[in-house]
Order: sequence, then structure tokens, then C-alpha cells
Amino acid sequence: MEECIRSLKEQTVSSEILMVTSTPNDYITEIAQRNDIPLYVNPGEGGITQDWNFGYSMCKTPYITIAHQDDVYRPDYAKTVLDRMKSSKQPLICFTDYGELRNGEEVLVNSLLKVKRTMLFPLRGKLFSNSRWMRRRVLSMGCPICCPSVTFARENLPEQVFVKGFRSCEDWEAWEKLSKRKGAFLYCHKVLMLHRIHEGSETSAIIGDNARSDEEYQMFCKFWPEWIARRLVRVYSKGQESNAL
Repeated sequence: MEECIRSLKEQTVSSEILMVTSTPNDYITEIAQRNDIPLYVNPGEGGITQDWNFGYSMCKTPYITIAHQDDVYRPDYAKTVLDRMKSSKQPLICFTDYGELRNGEEVLVNSLLKVKRTMLFPLRGKLFSNSRWMRRRVLSMGCPICCPSVTFARENLPEQVFVKGFRSCEDWEAWEKLSKRKGAFLYCHKVLMLHRIHEGSETSAIIGDNARSDEEYQMFCKFWPEWIARRLVRVYSKGQESNAL
């Protein structure tokens, strides 16, 4: 968490930083106070989507990034995203390429990252940024968009972006829903944030109880007939292995 906060404070363009939690404790309170960051406690039901939606609702700025406590951002993340947002007539989300943090080491290239960058290649330029058909084709093959890399254009989006129910594919479900809206999906192919991979993550726990494959099947069914969805899950699930240390 300290690394994440430091990376947010070291952005070349400063922005308002809020901290939210549904599990308040002295450690979190001390970090918030020491860094002079307002802390808000979710008074309702806790959970991934519930906490994300609560944090989203606490923000009053035009653009919102939900930074995860494990991840870090490169200094020019905010500036790059803001520039891309302002260049679009009706932005929905702006997201960047990312690397991984494994055992404290930066990993910028591996098989999973290569696949995701290939999937997102059609969205690199302006040609297809407003194409609902193209972004749905991209999402129909999996979820290459890294959730903590995403910034939301609040005025063009619903009050609640995420839907309660999924534990692993909650972000994919959100992108699928937003992909139907008129507006732009803006992709910056520079690596501007690092996503931490570790055994204690929620993703690793979900993979262990096979919940992720069940959710992936539900997501593929939003794009494909069931028999195709079942085959895609078998291929896509192999990527889960890359989350293991």
C-alpha cells in the first residue's frame, strides 16, 4: 500500500487521492493520516465490486481511477491518460498497457502479456476507438484490459460501473457492458502501471477453487453459443497458470 500511494503522489500531474475500505483498522488509518489522504469506510456490504462502486461514488472529479493497493503507477500515467481523455469527444474509459511485479521484480514481457497486447492491437490507434463492433470482438476472446490501469470518464458512464456477483470476471463484465455504449475506448500501449502477482491475491484464491473458469464460461456466453464458449474456456483457462509464482 505504501508503494502504491507513493507512486500516486509522484505523478507528474497531481490529482485528488481518496482511500476507501470496508475493513478499517489502525494500520490503514495511520497510513491515510500520515499521507494526508481522506479515508472513507464503506458502511454497506463489503466485497470487490461493492468496494469499487463505493470508492467510485466517493469521487466527484470528471475522471476516476480505481487504484488497487498492490499496484504501482509510472509517473506519467495521469498525464498520459488525461491527454487521451481530452482528445476524445466522448470518452468512456482510457486504459494503458501494464507490466507485472513478481517477487519485487518488474516483468514486462511474458506469454500472457504478449497475448493481451496482441488482442488489444486493433485499439491502439484512433481508427477503432469508437467502434463498438471492434471492442466487442476484442472482448469476445477474453479480457485483455487490466482493471487498475483503467480511468473512467464519469459523465459518460452509469452511476455504478460494476455488478455484484462475480469474484474474478467483474471487470470483464463491466467492460462488456460498457462496450455497448456510444463513446470511445481509449488504449495507450505504453506500460504505465505495474500489477502485482502474489499468492495471497484474490485472483490466486479464485483460481484455486475453480470459480474463475465458471465465470469465464458465463462471460464467453455473452458473445458466443454455449458450445463455442465451452471450448474457449478450456483454452483461456490455461492462462490462469501465469498467475502462479
